[in-house]
Amino acid sequence: MTATNMNQAQQATLLVELLTEELPPKALARLSDAFAHNLVERLAARDLIDGEPSFERFATPRRLAVAIKNVRALAPEKQVREKVLPVSVALDANGQPTAPLAKKLAALGFPDIPLGDLERASDGKAEAFFLRYSAPGATLADGLQAALDEVLALGKLPIPKMMTYQRPDGTSVQFVRPVQRLTALHGEAVVPVTAFGIDAGDTTLGHRFLSDGLVAILHADDYAHTLRTKGHVMASFAQRRESIVEQLNAHAHGDRVVMPEALLDEVTALVEWPVVYECRFDDQFLAVPQECLILTMQTNQKYFALTDEAGKLRSRFLIVSNIATDTPSEIVEGNERVVRPRLADAKFFFEQDKKKPLAERVPLLANVVYHNKLGTQLERVERLEALARLIAPHLDADPGLAARAARLAKADLLTDMVGEFPELQGTMGTYYARHDGEAEEVALACTEHYQPRFSGDALPATGVGTAVALADKLETLTGIWGIGLVPTGEKDPFALRRHALGVLRILIEKALPIDLVALLREAAACFRTTPQVADCTDALYAFFMDRLRGLLRERGYAASEIEAVLSLQPTRLDDIVARLDAVREFSALPEAGALAAANKRITNILKKSEAEVSVATAGAGASAVAASAALAVQPALLVEPAELALNEQLKRVAPTVQAQLERHDYTRALSALAALRDPVDTFFNDVMVNAEDAALRKNRLALLAELHAQMNCVADISKLAA
Repeated sequence: MTATNMNQAQQATLLVELLTEELPPKALARLSDAFAHNLVERLAARDLIDGEPSFERFATPRRLAVAIKNVRALAPEKQVREKVLPVSVALDANGQPTAPLAKKLAALGFPDIPLGDLERASDGKAEAFFLRYSAPGATLADGLQAALDEVLALGKLPIPKMMTYQRPDGTSVQFVRPVQRLTALHGEAVVPVTAFGIDAGDTTLGHRFLSDGLVAILHADDYAHTLRTKGHVMASFAQRRESIVEQLNAHAHGDRVVMPEALLDEVTALVEWPVVYECRFDDQFLAVPQECLILTMQTNQKYFALTDEAGKLRSRFLIVSNIATDTPSEIVEGNERVVRPRLADAKFFFEQDKKKPLAERVPLLANVVYHNKLGTQLERVERLEALARLIAPHLDADPGLAARAARLAKADLLTDMVGEFPELQGTMGTYYARHDGEAEEVALACTEHYQPRFSGDALPATGVGTAVALADKLETLTGIWGIGLVPTGEKDPFALRRHALGVLRILIEKALPIDLVALLREAAACFRTTPQVADCTDALYAFFMDRLRGLLRERGYAASEIEAVLSLQPTRLDDIVARLDAVREFSALPEAGALAAANKRITNILKKSEAEVSVATAGAGASAVAASAALAVQPALLVEPAELALNEQLKRVAPTVQAQLERHDYTRALSALAALRDPVDTFFNDVMVNAEDAALRKNRLALLAELHAQMNCVADISKLAA
């Protein structure tokens, strides 16, 4: 089909494929997404896609491709309004066109256009002439070439490491891997574009071993089907991944497949035609902690371990091959032979590590620098011991066991197994502590003190583990923040945000009755002998509150609900969820809107009257049960019926509110406030708060202060006002 015929064609699917040498597997999915989205975005910007873009991504170890629906061969004409020249330049003193105007119009391609056909309007500063005309749309060939040039330019794709290579003509080019072929089809027609010195065609290569020669793509819509049937290539990353999962489960024969998402993605990026085979290893290796064996198989060989229903490792495992054969014995035997020395290494490390107790390794932590301003790992361990001992009683945990666990928690960093597999730190500590005869809680704490390691991870289950986990995270936060290494933007090399979220999750989800600020002060006290660490308790508390806002938003609470509770600056977080739920239920009451608005009004009045009545507002951390006013209400000075009624109703409501607060029934405490709506409304309608009589004014402010304290007993409900 000629280029002219192509331009006259209707919309069709556009296929673009880059055939390369083997792409880096861990970057493939991200690279494919970026390639497809960037190409679609640039074609849409040139109006070459009709309607909302619809496209499918393809990615295999040797190709990046995208099929885009409803792509135009020629973009529609567009109306252009272009400024020509200011009138003062375009016309002379007699109102006649000047030479600069003629030159400008010629440059724009309209040398003979009459002056009357130009639009005369203000450009925002002065009068100017504007030219309106219809510009032809971009051809697909031109638009795709420009889009490819932009997308494949250096730095436009998430390429982990660029590769420089030479084309057959001797020119040097750069890409993630050498590009071998370029396919660009619009329907059945080849789009005449180039990339990396290669002209586009309508052929590609299939599977490296299971296909023979070039594979012709007759139509862009047939790409995936043609590759599958003629090239033995499953082009869709998602479909290939789904096929791997189905085959793994089928070969498990009732066992469970250990298939972490990252491993699935990596293996999917390593094969074009996935086939699963079963292999085995010697049962003697099952004496090694199964975490070691699983990690060895996953990290070094990309194998999938199998466990029984109880989670115990089997001596058989599954591999994903890129070769389909009816006689896989050589593939199976080869993989079994390769994994054997890996498992033998793990067994050797485990046996060697057990010869030296963890307690004997602790003094050697003095040779490991934690941070040049914070000392060695041994100094850090000593801080953890002190902090865990202080925290344990709050959890009804044994302080002695907590201190012992903190002392041993980092010792496995010096073992051969953790040296080989850093991911096993903590896990190996538990195994070695059990071998050494340590208490079970101490052994478990070696693992648990790292929890939660990531979002959604399990929390430490034991009291000792929880104490050490809190100590570990608080020591890190206090020390690193105290030497000025505060997270900025996306940079958080010491994972302080993750540590803070871990502390918050432990305090909230375990409903621990512990004061967060007190914890921060105890952590700061551990650095008294380290003068370069500044006390950052206030800054860290603010940091925790920011993280808490995000955590609560993720759990579905509205911003106004969160601010209502956090504006009280709570230091105990065990009842945060109960307070939020109470605020949510209160918000649904018919009286909520009026009471929130009234509370906001009261807050503003009291702030303006601080000279006369000292008020600890909710935002300053007022106690929920203590009266906020420095002055008590004088009943004899209540003269207006409305203020008498409000005071009377407040006296009736307050005991109920306080009783519910003592039971931590925050929903009923807030619900009791509904009875105040009518007397509050009447008070503001009938009573002048800022009376000229100073005694009356102070008494009314005191009444409002008492009302304010009751209304904000659970949360600052003024934050709910629209």
